[in-house]
Amino acid sequence: MPNITILNRLKIELNEKQYYSDETLSIYLEENNLDSNVTYTVKMKKQLFQTVYDILQSLANNLDLFRRVETEFATTSAAYKYLQQRLEDIEKKILSIPDSTGEKESIFNFMYHD
Repeated sequence: MPNITILNRLKIELNEKQYYSDETLSIYLEENNLDSNVTYTVKMKKQLFQTVYDILQSLANNLDLFRRVETEFATTSAAYKYLQQRLEDIEKKILSIPDSTGEKESIFNFMYHD
């Protein structure tokens, strides 16, 4: 695997769509404890997907920006539905990746506890 920065790997996950400037994307990365200029490794996958999730969540709150970049949606409703489905898919990916303790997070919560 060639050396690729975390910022460039993030752009790949965003399908090379320029929703935000590199500076703004770097801020999102920093919020998930990632340095945009560091070489990406697979160990950073969960944090990277969390960053993608955060960016898409922000776009769900600003559909006009999303539709300026993604022009294939005829309606705001169609764009919103697409974003919600993408967010669900990414959330599933995040939950399937073991955390630093090596345990996967569960999408199920305990109904009862002491």
